Amino acid sequence: MDVEAPVEAGFTVSKKSIVKSIAPPEDPPRVLALSNLDLLSGRFPVTYFYFYRKPASDDSTFTSIVEALKSSLAVTLSHFYPFAGRIVPNPSTGEPEIVCDNTGALVLEAEASRDLKKLDFHDFNQFMQGKLVHIQPDFSVQVQVTKYACGSISLTFSFDHALGDASAFSRFLLSWSEISRNVPISCRPNHSRNLRARIPPTYHPSLDGAFVKCTMEDILNIPTPKTLLKRLYHVEYESISKLQKLASSDGRSRTKIEAFSAYLWKTMVRAIDVEFHATCKMGWLVDGRRRMGDGESDPSPDYIGNVLSLAIEEASIADLKNGTIADVSSKVHEAISKVTTRSHFQDLIDWIECHRPGLMLSRAVLGQGGPTLVVSSGRRFPVAELDFGFGQPVLGTVCSTIEKIGVSYVNQRSSARGDGSWTLSAILWPELAAAFESDPIIQPMSTRCLQL
Repeated sequence: MDVEAPVEAGFTVSKKSIVKSIAPPEDPPRVLALSNLDLLSGRFPVTYFYFYRKPASDDSTFTSIVEALKSSLAVTLSHFYPFAGRIVPNPSTGEPEIVCDNTGALVLEAEASRDLKKLDFHDFNQFMQGKLVHIQPDFSVQVQVTKYACGSISLTFSFDHALGDASAFSRFLLSWSEISRNVPISCRPNHSRNLRARIPPTYHPSLDGAFVKCTMEDILNIPTPKTLLKRLYHVEYESISKLQKLASSDGRSRTKIEAFSAYLWKTMVRAIDVEFHATCKMGWLVDGRRRMGDGESDPSPDYIGNVLSLAIEEASIADLKNGTIADVSSKVHEAISKVTTRSHFQDLIDWIECHRPGLMLSRAVLGQGGPTLVVSSGRRFPVAELDFGFGQPVLGTVCSTIEKIGVSYVNQRSSARGDGSWTLSAILWPELAAAFESDPIIQPMSTRCLQL
């Protein structure tokens, strides 16, 4: 099915199609209720970008590539049938739920009048929104396939956060790429959404200070006195490795993300006016799939939905300035360890149960925690693996289309180069962006970093 297409300067959307599941399940649930952890994540759009060189095969025309993508997407949706549904408010509670009616996914075909090498990969504000991303709330999944003047291609995937988290979306995208290459899919998606509260629900009182029930008006009025800058950076493997060694110098083993978080926290201090703030915070998104223990109700790695919590830690600016990387990484490790337990996630599920119906978010995300930087590790998210039959990507990353958020945010991904280097996608206040860009380790993304 084709629908009307708009035009943006330099980016022409020539066609829109709706792709439905080719073989919906015989007896899918008509309505899929969201779990408590789905309700915590809200209805924000989550967008991923992948950029590819010009296909090597002369037989791979843009039209044939798009048709092959739509064909394999239809098969993928048969395995991930909620992704072809609509997310609508429940008429009684007002809470969102998935109507599994095979509405389908929206696919846009676009052309760019410039070469891939001419894009400013560092400044996402300049070329992303309104060009590579067109959010239409009627569709839970939206895809844009863009051809550049040089023959290169980009794929943009946008998901409603109510469908799942990064782990869920990684399984969808990896399955789609496997189906595109006629490879048996490695995921057997679990759509049970069976994360239930205890009877009676009970939780640790500290959760009242970390999370809050809110309204859409609260979200729309998040205090953001400064412009948020969306940026992309590159970090070499040698720098990451060196930081990990420094973080582990006290004899305690630290992960790469713990070491890098410590470095970011110390960098963040340079962007804070000490006349107004004596402390600042860092947060870490934590996936509970691998951390909830061995209970029968624990989500499997192939659980499709949201299984996220947020660890937040506060520290004095003086301690962060004077502390070593090893000192600060110990703070990071201790903070993350508090939420990487079965009891924490069960308490969080119960906390949400006690506050339903309504929207619930972290207080920090609503801008109620002072200067805060949230770090998300996507080291398991597929990058180089996302070959849809016309080659491996040169870049794969996430970038939010959110206009208002109460924290700064950094998402880490493995580089498509496969050499251990990282890609960082960030939403930053201007002073923090300046601190990043004056740093020798955090390099602005460029065609050189992408080896274009």
